[in-house]
Amino acid sequence: MAGVTVVDMWFDPKCPWAWNTSRWLLEVERVRPVEARFHVMSLWLLNEHRENLEDWYRTWLADTLGPVRVLVAAQQRHGAPVLRDLYTELGTRIHHGKEPIGPQLYRGALSALDLDPGLAAAADSDAHDEALLASHRAGLDPVGEDLGTPALHIGSSAFFGPVVTPVPRGEAAGRLFDGLLLMVETPGFYELKRGNRVSPTVD
Repeated sequence: MAGVTVVDMWFDPKCPWAWNTSRWLLEVERVRPVEARFHVMSLWLLNEHRENLEDWYRTWLADTLGPVRVLVAAQQRHGAPVLRDLYTELGTRIHHGKEPIGPQLYRGALSALDLDPGLAAAADSDAHDEALLASHRAGLDPVGEDLGTPALHIGSSAFFGPVVTPVPRGEAAGRLFDGLLLMVETPGFYELKRGNRVSPTVD
């Protein structure tokens, strides 16, 4: 649509920072002419060959491959638009319901959207891993430096972030997006970072 800014976001459903960014983008859609499109990346793939990961993070990553496989399986059957609602179902259950990641989580999220609960079996199969890797690389290769999620593409610009907590709402969400556009449209702008990060408040 003319006049609409398309924002493509790559997410791993277990990441609380990506969850907050995705909820912010949905807020932005309400107050700005923006269309958010969602794509799957994998923190498990990103860190598969990394050495010197902290033990707690290696443990945290252990159950992250299953959900992204289910998402990609649903996408391949129903098309990319299914990711928006399925991500919301999975993320709500993971971040708010504190449901353990596993078959019951997948089947519950799929059934809530009238999708085949049999897609949950994809979590334990490598049948969709080629498509998962392709999506992962499409999102992160343009960002560089293995920065992870949230990863956003706006036009020809690809970057990590924004990382936000709590989620800006209403006009505050729109103003953050306005500022982001100013940055990404500035030739030669690369980085703005604050190191003292608090724990995410999921919303």
